[in-house]
Amino acid sequence: MNLKEEALKYHLGGKTSIQPTKALNTSYDLSLAYSPGVAEPCLEIAKDENLAYTYTNKANLVAIVSDGSAVLGLGNIGASASKPVMEGKACLFKKFANIDAFDLEINAHSIEEIVTFCKALAPSVGGINLEDISAPKCFAVEAALQGLGIPVMHDDQHGTAIISTAGLMNAMEINNKSFKNIKVVISGAGAAGIASAKMYRNLGVENIVLIDSKGVVSKDRADLGIEKLEFAKDTKEKTLRDAMKGADVFLGLSRPNIIDEEMLKSMAQNPVIFALANPVPEVMPELVHQVRKDAIVGTGRSDYANQINNVLGFPFIFRGALDVRASQITENMKIAAAKALANLAKLPVSEEVKKAYAITHLEFGKDYIIPKPFDKRVKAVVSSAVANAAIKDGVAKIKEFDEKAYFQSLQ
Repeated sequence: MNLKEEALKYHLGGKTSIQPTKALNTSYDLSLAYSPGVAEPCLEIAKDENLAYTYTNKANLVAIVSDGSAVLGLGNIGASASKPVMEGKACLFKKFANIDAFDLEINAHSIEEIVTFCKALAPSVGGINLEDISAPKCFAVEAALQGLGIPVMHDDQHGTAIISTAGLMNAMEINNKSFKNIKVVISGAGAAGIASAKMYRNLGVENIVLIDSKGVVSKDRADLGIEKLEFAKDTKEKTLRDAMKGADVFLGLSRPNIIDEEMLKSMAQNPVIFALANPVPEVMPELVHQVRKDAIVGTGRSDYANQINNVLGFPFIFRGALDVRASQITENMKIAAAKALANLAKLPVSEEVKKAYAITHLEFGKDYIIPKPFDKRVKAVVSSAVANAAIKDGVAKIKEFDEKAYFQSLQ
């Protein structure tokens, strides 16, 4: 079978199911699970709403909410067509962080409708992963839900930002460059591009050139929304080709094959190129290595070095947030996740990981700046870093927290 046939066969019947966690074999079990026994935890929760975390699955349940308006590279395909993607996301939550997740595809597309839905849903879940909601409404939706009392994160924004930040931290260390002095070009001014720009700026990057479908986001343009205006520059650069001159870093979140040899040659010494368009990146790694032997290259693909993969982030960010009952996911929690990933890449790689990727040698360097998704250490390292940051930021409802014990429990 070809890939299409294999994929359709794989998805037959869906990819998730619900299984009870308690015995339900006798009439007495039934009386405990439902009437009359179920009344007892209901009455306890009615007295103290926080006991929902104790007597229900709320403490380990995330809702994946999407309106299907910006699905992968498929665009606005609608709620029903987005369901296979959201089911896949639920599988990743369970596989990598043992978090139960419901995928909820909704026929609600305005900011007000999505916000209202999520607010109504909040009592049922411990967190909400917003997914594949188009920009710019995704920014407004996420912002409106930050006071909900549970962690809410639009992964399309922050997942890419966090993982690429981890890679950028290590690339700058390898190249002996400081964030303050580099020029970063970001092609793609959607959710991920703007979130990445914000995170890079928080790290100290001052020279960020954002590019959308009309060219450089500059102050002389009259068509910019509030999110793009934040990064509008007073510059003579108008095109991607202009911006690439002297660039230390290129982050691609746009279209295939838009970077050519001339652009690569015009970049600064020891450039970093994260070309994340899928399945075909903005520039193929083979071309980069042919033209720039000094480059560090990452893509969104698993068949090349340095895969910028969101699965390194969202399962473990929510794991840490859920376990301390965080009321939100703060900027410090995101930075903590990025630093944890960056530091893990510097540790010796396990034989298990090498076997999973059919390689015999892998160590920190230009071709390994980000951990592999199947590195089992990621869960403990990232989740504990996020949980600890939540405690320090004062957004955790759990006050007594033993970081060492928590780290060990995740291992």
